[in-house]
Amino acid sequence: MSRFLPDSFDPTRPLALIAGKGLYPVLLAERARNAGVPLRLIELGGETSPELVSSFPESERSAVKVGQVGKLLKELKRLGAGYAVMAGQVTPGKLFKGLHPDLKAIRMLAGLDRKNAETIFGAIGDEIEKAGIHLLDARVFMDEDLADEGIMAKGKEKIDPEHLAHGIEIARENARLDVGQGVVVSQGTVLAVEAFEGTNAMLERAGKFGAKNCLFVKLGKPKQDTRFDVPVFGLQTLVAMKEAGIKNVALESGTVLLLDRNEVIANAKKNQVTLFGVKV
Repeated sequence: MSRFLPDSFDPTRPLALIAGKGLYPVLLAERARNAGVPLRLIELGGETSPELVSSFPESERSAVKVGQVGKLLKELKRLGAGYAVMAGQVTPGKLFKGLHPDLKAIRMLAGLDRKNAETIFGAIGDEIEKAGIHLLDARVFMDEDLADEGIMAKGKEKIDPEHLAHGIEIARENARLDVGQGVVVSQGTVLAVEAFEGTNAMLERAGKFGAKNCLFVKLGKPKQDTRFDVPVFGLQTLVAMKEAGIKNVALESGTVLLLDRNEVIANAKKNQVTLFGVKV
C-alpha cells in the first residue's frame, strides 16, 4: 500500500487523520480510503477544511483546538485508533497566538527547553506514542507524489549547474540550522531564505528585487522528523513563484511532495516554469 508503512501495519485497525490546512490531508484521506484502511478524523479547529470534515460521519470524527493535547489523546482512544498520521499545515502564528493548551499541554511545554514547531509537534507525537497509538510517517499513501530526479517540467530558462550547486549549499545549511527548507538565489546571490513566515512569503520577498535567472531550491532537513514535518510543493507555491517572476525550482527528489502532482506539473509546463528534481 505504501513503502512508508511499518512492516507490522494492520490494515484492519482504524487510522486517525489529524488534519491541518490544505490539500495534503484531503489527498491522504482519499488514498487511505482507496487502500481500504478504516479512517477516522481529528479536526483541528480553524484549520481543517469543511469539505474534508463533511466527508466523515459524526461517529467517525472529532474536533479539538490546537494545543488541546489531553483532549486529542482522549479522542484518539474514543475513535479506537490504532494508528495516527499528521498531515497539513497548522497556521504558524498559532504557536504564539491562538494556542489553547490544556493541562496536559502545559505540562508538556514546561518540559521543553526550546519551544518551536519541531519540538512542540515532536513532543505531541511522543505523547501519542505513549498512549499506545502508532504515529505513522506523514508520507504514508503519498508515495506517488514524491519529486522525481531530473526534469519534471521544462520551461524557457535553463538551470545553471553552478547556480544550482550554490542554491543547494545555502538551502542545506538553512535546513541544518532549522531556519527553513527553502532559498532563492540568483547568479551567486542569496535573495531570500525561508524562515517562520513560510515559503510563499519568502518567494514574494525574493521577487521584489527584480533579479534575473532566479532559482528556488527546496530540500528536506538532515534529520527530518517525517511524522509531522514533510516539505511540500503545490499549486499555491507555483502561483507565488509566477507572481514573483521566478521561473526555476529545484526540489529534493524522493523527499519533497508534489501535492496534486499531475496538476502541478501541467501548470508548471503551462507557465513555462522549469521543475527539476535533484538528488542531494
